[in-house]
Amino acid sequence: MNDVINLRRERKRRKADEDAKKAETNRVLFGRTKAQRLSEEAEKSRVSGLLDGKKLDDKKISLGQRESS
Repeated sequence: MNDVINLRRERKRRKADEDAKKAETNRVLFGRTKAQRLSEEAEKSRVSGLLDGKKLDDKKISLGQRESS
């Protein structure tokens, strides 16, 4: 004879299993920790600042005047 199961509990258990699988998929696709996101942001702003500091002034280039370093 088969065991008697509570259908409500079984439905909740199956939904929890499906949700866990979906969460695992999302972690793989989108998952980055907050520290990783902040680290990337800091690196992007650092690189952007370095590049902005190395830009040449357009007026000096068009007039043929360059700064001597």
